Amino acid sequence: MAGDPLQELPLEKASGVTGLTRRRGRPRKFLAPSRAITLTLPEHVIDALSAVDADLSRAVVRLTQPELAKRPHAPAELARYGQRAVIVVNPTRTLEQRTGITLVPLPDGRALISFERPRTIADLELTISDSIADSRLSRDDQATFQAIEEILRAARRAKDITVHQRSIIVLESRRRSGAPAAISRKARISAKAST
Repeated sequence: MAGDPLQELPLEKASGVTGLTRRRGRPRKFLAPSRAITLTLPEHVIDALSAVDADLSRAVVRLTQPELAKRPHAPAELARYGQRAVIVVNPTRTLEQRTGITLVPLPDGRALISFERPRTIADLELTISDSIADSRLSRDDQATFQAIEEILRAARRAKDITVHQRSIIVLESRRRSGAPAAISRKARISAKAST
């Protein structure tokens, strides 16, 4: 059986890519390495967790996301799902401004790269490369740009990896923050009838 080409990318040291090996059996529940544990919890805590997610382990993970967001992450790394992986980055306004990409925030404080306007991955890689040479780039931005560049370069050079550009669906509210929510027609008629 051939090895997993994503695992063979020389990225682990520079970009924090870990846990990319495929495994047999049941699909992973989480992207990060995980293990089974046994907990004894009060019934009311179990009920509260069940209200967050029917799967108690997912409920625990969801509730710990704010705490995990406080922990440092690699500037850019791969998050794997099945035989695919996406690049997740520490959000930086400089990355958006210099490359024209849009960062989509994730619950753990990192972000996905998305494209608001048409642009090729090769163009993005070139723009990132050019930006790295700019001495005005902060140390954190420099690390993020270099990590993304290394991931893209390694993937481009790998014989068994194909880099695809995908679109994502983003829902954006049309009302201003703090503005009252729209009231349905049925609710307005009901409110008028009661006055």
